[in-house]
Amino acid sequence: MSAAAAQENPLHTPLCELLGCRYPVIQTAMGWVAGAELVAATCNAGGFGFLAGATIAPERIEAEIERVRELTGDKPFGLNFHMFQPNARQLLDLAVRHRVRAVSYGRGPDKQTIGRLRDAGIVCMPTVGALKHALKAVELGANVVTVQGGEGGGHTGSVPTTVLLPQVLDAVQVPVVAAGGFYDGRGLLAALAYGAQGIAMGTRFLMTSDSGIPPQTLQRYLEARDPERIRVSLLVDGMPQRMIENEFLAALEQAQPLSRVLLALRSAFAWKAQTGMSTGQALSVLWRALRTDAGSVAQTVMAANAPMLLQRSMVEGRPAEGVMSAGQVAALIGQLQSCREVIDGIVAQACARRAALAP
Repeated sequence: MSAAAAQENPLHTPLCELLGCRYPVIQTAMGWVAGAELVAATCNAGGFGFLAGATIAPERIEAEIERVRELTGDKPFGLNFHMFQPNARQLLDLAVRHRVRAVSYGRGPDKQTIGRLRDAGIVCMPTVGALKHALKAVELGANVVTVQGGEGGGHTGSVPTTVLLPQVLDAVQVPVVAAGGFYDGRGLLAALAYGAQGIAMGTRFLMTSDSGIPPQTLQRYLEARDPERIRVSLLVDGMPQRMIENEFLAALEQAQPLSRVLLALRSAFAWKAQTGMSTGQALSVLWRALRTDAGSVAQTVMAANAPMLLQRSMVEGRPAEGVMSAGQVAALIGQLQSCREVIDGIVAQACARRAALAP
C-alpha cells in the first residue's frame, strides 16, 4: 500500500488486502439474518460480509451467492458453513466453484478440507472463543482467526475480549480479527491498538435497516437496554449461547427436562425436513441421547432444532416464541441505521479518535 493510499485511508490493514475490502470491518454470518441483501449492503459500504450458508436451503444457496455478486458488481464476500450440516460438501464445492474470497466456520473442517480451500485461493477464517481453539485452527491451516470474547452473541465462551484477544495475539502468527463487544469506531481503534487487523460484528449489523429482520423483532432488540438481561443460557442446545431474555427463554428455564423435549420436538421435525436429514440420521442421533437421560435427549433435540428457534424470531417475526441471539452491545444501540451509515460512522469516529491521540 502506498503512502498516499495510507493517508487517504489510515484504517487500511493487511486484512483489507487479503479480503479485498476498503475497511477492516467484518459482518458475521448470522443464521437467518446474513442473506444476500445484508452481505451486499455491507460490501457496498466498504466492509466484508459473510453469507450464512448454514441456514439457507440447499436448493437456494447457489442463487444467493449469485445474488450477492449481482448486487455488488462482483465485490469479494465470504461464505459460512458448518461441517455437521447435511449439505456441508455442497457448500464447500460452491465456495470453490464460485471462488468466494473467504470462508468462516467453527470447529470441524480437517486439514485436508482446509487445504483444498486454501489451494483454491480462499481465505480460511474460523471463529474461536478460546486460546486452545485458536492454536488448533492455525495448526489445521487457518490463515486468519476471528477471536470472539464472551460479550459476543450466540455461541460464546466465558473469557472477555480484553483478555482473550491479547492472549491469542501473543500466541499466533496469522492475522487476528477481534469480535465480541464491538459496535463503533472507538472499538475498532482499540482493536487495532491491541494488534488485531480488524473487527467482526454480528449484532451491530443485525440491528440495521438492511438486515431484513421483521420490525417486531427489531423492536425487541432496540428495547433491550440492560446488558445484564442479554445473558448466556445452556438450555437451547447444551452449549453456552448469549441471547436477549424473552418469554421463550423463561418458559424453557422453568420447564422440566422431559417438557423441554416436547418443546423441542415441535420444531425439530421441521428442521429435519428443511435440511434434508434422513429419518435414519435423525433416529440415530436420538438413540444415542436416549442411552443417557431425559435431559440429554432434550439438549440433543434442541441442538437439531435451534436454527428453527432463531427462524421464529428472525424470519417469522415471533420474538416471544423463539431465540434472539445478541451480543451485550445490543443494549448500547438505540436506533436503526443502514450498513453504509454504520460503517461510515465507525470509520469517522475511529479516525477522529486516532487524530485526537496523535495530533
